[in-house]
Amino acid sequence: MNRRTAKVFAIMLAVVLMFSLVACGGQPETTPAPAAPAPVETPDTSETEEPADTQEPAAVEHIFRLAETNAVDHPTNIGNLEFARLVEERTNGRIQIEVFPAGQLGDETAVVQELVMGTIDFGRVSVSPVSTFSPGLNAMQLPFLYRDADHMWAVLNGPIGEELLAEVESAGLVGLTWYDSGSRNFYTNTLLETMDDFPGVRIRMMDNRLMMGIVEAFGGTPIAMGLGEVYGALQTGVIDGAENNVIAYESWSHYEVAPYMLMTGHLRIPEILMASRQAMQQLSAEDQAIIKQAAHEAQLYQRAYWTVREVTAMENVLQNPDVVITEMSSAEWQRMADAVAHLHAEFGEGHEELIERIINTR
Repeated sequence: MNRRTAKVFAIMLAVVLMFSLVACGGQPETTPAPAAPAPVETPDTSETEEPADTQEPAAVEHIFRLAETNAVDHPTNIGNLEFARLVEERTNGRIQIEVFPAGQLGDETAVVQELVMGTIDFGRVSVSPVSTFSPGLNAMQLPFLYRDADHMWAVLNGPIGEELLAEVESAGLVGLTWYDSGSRNFYTNTLLETMDDFPGVRIRMMDNRLMMGIVEAFGGTPIAMGLGEVYGALQTGVIDGAENNVIAYESWSHYEVAPYMLMTGHLRIPEILMASRQAMQQLSAEDQAIIKQAAHEAQLYQRAYWTVREVTAMENVLQNPDVVITEMSSAEWQRMADAVAHLHAEFGEGHEELIERIINTR
Protein backbone atom coordinates (compact mmCIF):
# COMPACT_ATOMS: atom_id res chain seq x y z
CA MET A 1 0.00 0.00 0.00
CA ASN A 2 1.64 3.27 -1.08
CA ARG A 3 1.56 6.46 0.96
CA ARG A 4 -1.31 8.02 -0.98
CA THR A 5 -3.49 4.89 -0.80
CA ALA A 6 -2.80 4.50 2.91
CA LYS A 7 -3.84 8.09 3.50
CA VAL A 8 -7.13 7.65 1.64
CA PHE A 9 -7.83 4.44 3.60
CA ALA A 10 -7.18 6.20 6.89
CA ILE A 11 -9.51 9.04 5.97
CA MET A 12 -12.27 6.63 4.98
CA LEU A 13 -11.94 4.86 8.32
CA ALA A 14 -12.32 8.20 10.06
CA VAL A 15 -15.47 8.89 8.03
CA VAL A 16 -17.03 5.61 9.16
CA LEU A 17 -16.37 6.57 12.78
CA MET A 18 -17.82 10.03 12.23
CA PHE A 19 -21.01 8.64 10.72
CA SER A 20 -21.31 6.36 13.75
CA LEU A 21 -21.16 9.44 15.96
CA VAL A 22 -23.85 11.19 13.95
CA ALA A 23 -26.10 8.14 14.07
CA CYS A 24 -25.82 8.10 17.83
CA GLY A 25 -26.85 11.76 18.07
CA GLY A 26 -23.70 11.97 19.39
CA GLN A 27 -15.03 31.62 0.77
CA PRO A 28 -17.52 32.47 -0.69
CA GLU A 29 -16.50 30.62 -3.89
CA THR A 30 -19.11 28.08 -4.81
CA THR A 31 -18.03 24.67 -6.03
CA PRO A 32 -19.87 22.43 -8.51
CA ALA A 33 -21.34 19.71 -6.36
CA PRO A 34 -21.71 15.99 -6.89
CA ALA A 35 -24.95 14.09 -6.69
CA ALA A 36 -26.12 13.29 -3.18
CA PRO A 37 -25.84 9.68 -2.03
CA ALA A 38 -28.79 7.54 -3.06
CA PRO A 39 -31.22 6.73 -0.24
CA VAL A 40 -30.79 3.31 1.31
CA GLU A 41 -33.67 0.97 0.58
CA THR A 42 -35.12 -0.61 3.70
CA PRO A 43 -36.82 -4.00 3.71
CA ASP A 44 -40.59 -4.21 3.84
CA THR A 45 -41.52 -5.56 7.28
CA SER A 46 -45.20 -4.74 7.09
CA GLU A 47 -46.17 -8.43 7.05
CA THR A 48 -44.18 -9.34 10.14
CA GLU A 49 -44.46 -6.29 12.37
CA GLU A 50 -47.40 -4.60 14.02
CA PRO A 51 -48.04 -1.06 12.74
CA ALA A 52 -46.27 1.46 14.97
CA ASP A 53 -48.29 4.12 16.77
CA THR A 54 -47.96 7.36 14.82
CA GLN A 55 -48.57 10.83 16.09
CA GLU A 56 -50.84 13.00 14.03
CA PRO A 57 -48.95 15.99 12.57
CA ALA A 58 -49.64 19.22 14.42
CA ALA A 59 -50.97 22.31 12.72
CA VAL A 60 -48.24 24.31 11.02
CA GLU A 61 -47.35 27.36 13.12
CA HIS A 62 -44.30 28.71 11.32
CA ILE A 63 -42.83 28.33 7.83
CA PHE A 64 -39.34 29.82 7.71
CA ARG A 65 -36.99 30.38 4.76
CA LEU A 66 -33.31 29.37 4.79
CA ALA A 67 -30.94 30.91 2.24
CA GLU A 68 -28.03 28.96 0.74
CA THR A 69 -25.73 30.14 -2.06
CA ASN A 70 -24.18 26.77 -2.88
CA ALA A 71 -25.72 24.13 -5.14
CA VAL A 72 -28.46 21.80 -3.95
CA ASP A 73 -26.10 18.84 -3.47
CA HIS A 74 -23.21 20.80 -1.96
CA PRO A 75 -22.21 19.62 1.54
CA THR A 76 -23.37 22.87 3.16
CA ASN A 77 -26.84 22.44 1.69
CA ILE A 78 -26.90 18.81 2.77
CA GLY A 79 -26.37 20.14 6.30
CA ASN A 80 -29.21 22.63 5.82
CA LEU A 81 -31.61 19.90 4.70
CA GLU A 82 -30.73 17.79 7.73
CA PHE A 83 -31.28 20.82 9.99
CA ALA A 84 -34.72 21.45 8.45
CA ARG A 85 -35.64 17.76 8.75
CA LEU A 86 -34.70 17.61 12.43
CA VAL A 87 -36.65 20.76 13.27
CA GLU A 88 -39.78 19.52 11.51
CA GLU A 89 -39.47 16.08 13.11
CA ARG A 90 -38.97 17.37 16.65
CA THR A 91 -41.77 19.91 16.48
CA ASN A 92 -44.14 17.35 14.90
CA GLY A 93 -44.45 19.59 11.87
CA ARG A 94 -45.31 22.77 13.76
CA ILE A 95 -42.13 24.46 12.48
CA GLN A 96 -41.08 23.97 8.89
CA ILE A 97 -37.98 25.35 7.22
CA GLU A 98 -37.89 25.68 3.44
CA VAL A 99 -34.34 25.64 2.05
CA PHE A 100 -33.55 27.83 -0.98
CA PRO A 101 -30.16 26.77 -2.44
CA ALA A 102 -28.10 28.04 -5.38
CA GLY A 103 -28.40 31.72 -4.49
CA GLN A 104 -32.15 31.92 -5.05
CA LEU A 105 -32.43 34.48 -2.25
CA GLY A 106 -29.30 36.44 -3.15
CA ASP A 107 -25.53 36.28 -2.71
CA GLU A 108 -23.91 35.96 0.70
CA THR A 109 -23.66 39.70 1.35
CA ALA A 110 -27.34 40.15 0.52
CA VAL A 111 -28.30 37.16 2.68
CA VAL A 112 -26.53 38.61 5.72
CA GLN A 113 -28.20 41.99 5.21
CA GLU A 114 -31.64 40.38 4.91
CA LEU A 115 -31.03 38.29 8.02
CA VAL A 116 -30.24 41.49 9.90
CA MET A 117 -33.45 43.07 8.61
CA GLY A 118 -35.47 39.92 9.31
CA THR A 119 -36.67 39.45 5.72
CA ILE A 120 -34.91 36.07 5.60
CA ASP A 121 -35.20 33.74 8.60
CA PHE A 122 -32.11 31.50 8.37
CA GLY A 123 -28.97 31.52 6.26
CA ARG A 124 -25.68 29.71 5.69
CA VAL A 125 -22.77 31.92 4.70
CA SER A 126 -18.99 32.10 4.96
CA VAL A 127 -17.68 34.11 7.90
CA SER A 128 -16.27 36.81 5.59
CA PRO A 129 -19.49 38.82 4.98
CA VAL A 130 -20.48 38.45 8.65
CA SER A 131 -17.20 39.98 9.86
CA THR A 132 -18.60 43.42 8.91
CA PHE A 133 -20.96 43.06 11.87
CA SER A 134 -18.73 40.87 14.03
CA PRO A 135 -15.07 41.97 13.73
CA GLY A 136 -13.83 39.04 15.81
CA LEU A 137 -14.57 36.80 12.84
CA ASN A 138 -11.70 38.44 10.96
CA ALA A 139 -9.36 36.37 13.12
CA MET A 140 -10.96 33.18 11.78
CA GLN A 141 -9.73 33.94 8.26
CA LEU A 142 -6.00 34.19 8.97
CA PRO A 143 -3.58 31.74 7.30
CA PHE A 144 -1.92 28.91 9.22
CA LEU A 145 -4.17 29.61 12.19
CA TYR A 146 -5.04 25.96 12.85
CA ARG A 147 -2.62 23.06 13.01
CA ASP A 148 -5.20 20.68 11.56
CA ALA A 149 -8.94 19.98 11.42
CA ASP A 150 -9.05 18.67 14.99
CA HIS A 151 -7.55 21.93 16.21
CA MET A 152 -10.15 23.97 14.31
CA TRP A 153 -13.09 21.99 15.66
CA ALA A 154 -11.71 22.18 19.20
CA VAL A 155 -11.85 25.96 18.77
CA LEU A 156 -15.23 26.17 17.02
CA ASN A 157 -17.06 23.74 19.32
CA GLY A 158 -15.41 25.12 22.45
CA PRO A 159 -15.68 28.37 24.42
CA ILE A 160 -14.13 30.49 21.65
CA GLY A 161 -16.63 29.27 19.07
CA GLU A 162 -19.52 29.93 21.46
CA GLU A 163 -18.26 33.46 22.11
CA LEU A 164 -18.01 34.21 18.40
CA LEU A 165 -21.50 32.85 17.74
CA ALA A 166 -22.79 35.08 20.52
CA GLU A 167 -20.92 38.09 19.12
CA VAL A 168 -23.18 38.28 16.06
CA GLU A 169 -26.22 38.95 18.29
CA SER A 170 -25.31 42.64 18.48
CA ALA A 171 -26.20 42.87 14.78
CA GLY A 172 -29.61 41.21 15.18
CA LEU A 173 -28.33 37.78 14.24
CA VAL A 174 -28.38 34.49 16.12
CA GLY A 175 -25.37 32.26 15.54
CA LEU A 176 -26.45 28.62 15.56
CA THR A 177 -23.47 26.49 14.50
CA TRP A 178 -20.42 26.15 12.27
CA TYR A 179 -20.09 24.14 9.07
CA ASP A 180 -17.00 22.67 7.43
CA SER A 181 -15.49 24.02 4.22
CA GLY A 182 -12.29 22.00 4.25
CA SER A 183 -8.73 23.23 3.97
CA ARG A 184 -7.11 25.02 1.05
CA ASN A 185 -3.93 23.70 -0.57
CA PHE A 186 -1.67 24.83 -3.41
CA TYR A 187 -1.61 22.98 -6.74
CA THR A 188 0.67 23.68 -9.69
CA ASN A 189 1.95 22.41 -13.03
CA THR A 190 5.45 21.95 -11.57
CA LEU A 191 6.39 20.14 -8.39
CA LEU A 192 6.39 22.22 -5.18
CA GLU A 193 7.72 20.55 -2.05
CA THR A 194 8.77 23.40 0.25
CA MET A 195 8.47 27.15 0.57
CA ASP A 196 11.77 27.46 -1.30
CA ASP A 197 10.04 26.31 -4.49
CA PHE A 198 7.60 29.26 -4.65
CA PRO A 199 9.81 32.10 -6.01
CA GLY A 200 8.87 32.87 -9.61
CA VAL A 201 5.73 30.72 -9.52
CA ARG A 202 2.53 32.54 -10.61
CA ILE A 203 -0.39 31.43 -8.48
CA ARG A 204 -4.01 32.43 -8.87
CA MET A 205 -5.48 33.83 -5.65
CA MET A 206 -8.78 35.41 -4.73
CA ASP A 207 -8.60 39.17 -5.18
CA ASN A 208 -7.99 40.42 -1.66
CA ARG A 209 -4.92 41.73 0.11
CA LEU A 210 -4.71 38.91 2.66
CA MET A 211 -4.79 36.14 0.06
CA MET A 212 -2.25 37.90 -2.14
CA GLY A 213 0.00 38.39 0.87
CA ILE A 214 0.25 34.65 1.53
CA VAL A 215 1.88 33.92 -1.84
CA GLU A 216 4.05 37.02 -1.62
CA ALA A 217 5.35 35.85 1.77
CA PHE A 218 6.62 32.68 0.11
CA GLY A 219 8.28 34.59 -2.75
CA GLY A 220 5.66 33.65 -5.33
CA THR A 221 3.68 35.93 -7.64
CA PRO A 222 -0.07 36.17 -6.89
CA ILE A 223 -2.44 36.65 -9.83
CA ALA A 224 -6.04 37.79 -9.22
CA MET A 225 -8.49 35.86 -11.38
CA GLY A 226 -12.03 34.52 -11.31
CA LEU A 227 -12.39 30.84 -10.46
CA GLY A 228 -14.00 30.07 -13.80
CA GLU A 229 -10.92 31.33 -15.64
CA VAL A 230 -8.41 29.15 -13.80
CA TYR A 231 -8.53 25.99 -15.95
CA GLY A 232 -7.85 27.85 -19.17
CA ALA A 233 -5.15 29.98 -17.56
CA LEU A 234 -3.38 26.87 -16.29
CA GLN A 235 -3.73 25.17 -19.65
CA THR A 236 -2.25 28.09 -21.57
CA GLY A 237 0.49 28.90 -19.06
CA VAL A 238 -0.87 32.28 -17.98
CA ILE A 239 -0.52 30.99 -14.42
CA ASP A 240 1.46 28.12 -12.93
CA GLY A 241 -0.91 27.18 -10.13
CA ALA A 242 -3.81 27.99 -7.88
CA GLU A 243 -5.17 26.99 -4.47
CA ASN A 244 -8.43 25.59 -3.19
CA ASN A 245 -9.91 22.67 -1.29
CA VAL A 246 -9.72 19.11 -2.63
CA ILE A 247 -13.38 19.04 -3.66
CA ALA A 248 -12.95 22.13 -5.84
CA TYR A 249 -9.67 20.73 -7.26
CA GLU A 250 -11.57 17.69 -8.49
CA SER A 251 -14.89 19.33 -9.41
CA TRP A 252 -13.26 21.99 -11.60
CA SER A 253 -10.89 19.36 -13.10
CA HIS A 254 -7.86 21.48 -12.21
CA TYR A 255 -5.88 18.31 -11.52
CA GLU A 256 -5.81 17.70 -15.27
CA VAL A 257 -3.66 20.79 -15.86
CA ALA A 258 -2.03 21.22 -12.42
CA PRO A 259 -1.28 17.70 -11.19
CA TYR A 260 1.02 18.61 -8.28
CA MET A 261 -0.76 19.37 -5.00
CA LEU A 262 1.12 20.51 -1.90
CA MET A 263 -0.99 19.82 1.20
CA THR A 264 -0.35 23.08 3.03
CA GLY A 265 -3.76 23.46 4.68
CA HIS A 266 -2.90 27.15 4.79
CA LEU A 267 -6.50 28.26 5.22
CA ARG A 268 -9.41 26.69 7.07
CA ILE A 269 -12.30 29.15 6.96
CA PRO A 270 -15.52 27.81 8.47
CA GLU A 271 -19.07 28.49 7.37
CA ILE A 272 -21.72 29.75 9.78
CA LEU A 273 -25.43 28.90 10.06
CA MET A 274 -27.45 31.79 11.48
CA ALA A 275 -31.00 32.85 12.24
CA SER A 276 -32.51 36.30 12.26
CA ARG A 277 -33.39 37.65 15.69
CA GLN A 278 -36.93 38.33 14.48
CA ALA A 279 -37.47 34.69 13.53
CA MET A 280 -36.19 33.36 16.86
CA GLN A 281 -38.30 35.85 18.83
CA GLN A 282 -41.43 34.29 17.34
CA LEU A 283 -40.60 31.01 19.08
CA SER A 284 -40.98 29.77 22.64
CA ALA A 285 -37.89 29.05 24.69
CA GLU A 286 -38.53 25.34 24.16
CA ASP A 287 -38.69 25.71 20.38
CA GLN A 288 -35.56 27.88 20.36
CA ALA A 289 -33.77 25.07 22.19
CA ILE A 290 -34.97 22.60 19.54
CA ILE A 291 -33.62 24.87 16.80
CA LYS A 292 -30.20 25.12 18.45
CA GLN A 293 -29.92 21.41 19.14
CA ALA A 294 -30.96 20.57 15.58
CA ALA A 295 -28.28 22.93 14.27
CA HIS A 296 -25.63 21.24 16.42
CA GLU A 297 -26.57 17.80 15.11
CA ALA A 298 -26.76 19.10 11.53
CA GLN A 299 -23.15 20.23 11.90
CA LEU A 300 -22.05 16.66 12.63
CA TYR A 301 -23.99 15.43 9.61
CA GLN A 302 -22.55 18.15 7.35
CA ARG A 303 -18.99 17.48 8.50
CA ALA A 304 -19.38 13.77 7.83
CA TYR A 305 -20.78 14.43 4.37
CA TRP A 306 -17.97 16.89 3.60
CA THR A 307 -15.39 14.28 4.59
CA VAL A 308 -17.02 11.64 2.38
CA ARG A 309 -16.96 14.05 -0.56
CA GLU A 310 -13.33 14.91 0.15
CA VAL A 311 -12.36 11.23 0.16
CA THR A 312 -14.28 10.59 -3.07
CA ALA A 313 -12.69 13.63 -4.71
CA MET A 314 -9.19 12.48 -3.73
CA GLU A 315 -9.86 8.97 -5.02
CA ASN A 316 -11.04 10.39 -8.34
CA VAL A 317 -8.02 12.68 -8.61
CA LEU A 318 -5.58 9.85 -7.86
CA GLN A 319 -6.93 7.84 -10.78
CA ASN A 320 -4.91 10.22 -12.93
CA PRO A 321 -1.38 8.74 -12.93
CA ASP A 322 0.18 12.19 -13.33
CA VAL A 323 -1.16 13.49 -10.01
CA VAL A 324 1.35 13.80 -7.17
CA ILE A 325 0.15 14.64 -3.67
CA THR A 326 2.92 15.97 -1.45
CA GLU A 327 2.54 16.03 2.34
CA MET A 328 4.56 18.54 4.35
CA SER A 329 6.60 17.91 7.46
CA SER A 330 5.50 19.70 10.62
CA ALA A 331 8.77 21.64 10.52
CA GLU A 332 8.07 22.93 6.99
CA TRP A 333 4.48 23.80 7.94
CA GLN A 334 5.78 25.85 10.87
CA ARG A 335 8.31 27.54 8.61
CA MET A 336 5.50 28.66 6.32
CA ALA A 337 3.42 29.78 9.30
CA ASP A 338 6.32 31.91 10.52
CA ALA A 339 6.63 33.47 7.06
CA VAL A 340 3.05 34.79 7.20
CA ALA A 341 3.16 35.91 10.85
CA HIS A 342 3.19 39.56 9.74
CA LEU A 343 -0.23 38.99 8.13
CA HIS A 344 -1.60 38.01 11.55
CA ALA A 345 -0.34 41.29 12.93
CA GLU A 346 -1.70 43.31 9.98
CA PHE A 347 -5.12 41.70 9.51
CA GLY A 348 -5.66 40.56 13.10
CA GLU A 349 -5.02 43.96 14.63
CA GLY A 350 -7.17 44.41 17.71
CA HIS A 351 -7.72 40.67 18.07
CA GLU A 352 -4.29 39.64 19.31
CA GLU A 353 -5.62 38.01 22.47
CA LEU A 354 -8.23 36.02 20.53
CA ILE A 355 -5.63 34.85 18.01
CA GLU A 356 -3.34 33.75 20.84
CA ARG A 357 -6.18 31.81 22.46
CA ILE A 358 -6.98 30.08 19.17
CA ILE A 359 -3.36 29.12 18.56
CA ASN A 360 -2.97 27.78 22.10
CA THR A 361 -6.18 25.69 22.05
CA ARG A 362 -5.49 22.01 22.47
